Amino acid sequence: MNSTEQTAIESVFGYRVIRLGTENPLNEAVKREFELCRRTPDRQSHFFHGRYENTYIQASRMPSVEKLLEIATGHAAQILGMKAAQLKCGFWFNLMQPGDVTTLHSHDEEDELLSCVYYVSVPQGSAELVLMLDEGERRVMPEENMFVFFSPRLEHAVGRHDGDQPRLSLAINFGPA
Repeated sequence: MNSTEQTAIESVFGYRVIRLGTENPLNEAVKREFELCRRTPDRQSHFFHGRYENTYIQASRMPSVEKLLEIATGHAAQILGMKAAQLKCGFWFNLMQPGDVTTLHSHDEEDELLSCVYYVSVPQGSAELVLMLDEGERRVMPEENMFVFFSPRLEHAVGRHDGDQPRLSLAINFGPA
């Protein structure tokens, strides 16, 4: 991990925030590739409030995502005290248009060890990530180039997106390889 990959790490209240450098060319590549692929996703799921919350596109169709997944897996391995080779990951996109919300949910359906969200595009007016911790609700303001790692059993949601541009995030679950 070098300073261009990470500018700060903080661990508080049962989640960890890792910020990549502000000059991250991966985000622009992810946005371009997502725009090319989003109309023909491999799969969509969780149809709530008139939209699919999860859009699945294979990494082979979006090469820039492979690098983000490599960075995320390195951080996940460090958090879990494991080697990156011991982990596999599944991922999907969440595109929020103005007025969209993401309902309260968790990711503990299978063998997940750690969950993560990475913020690709966060326009002004983007809602906070709401984490339902034992000590109460914790709100995390998203920023572009930011990972938030948390337990897959932790319920979480996203409030109403009040921005006038779409918000794009990448959700990742890590499990044993």
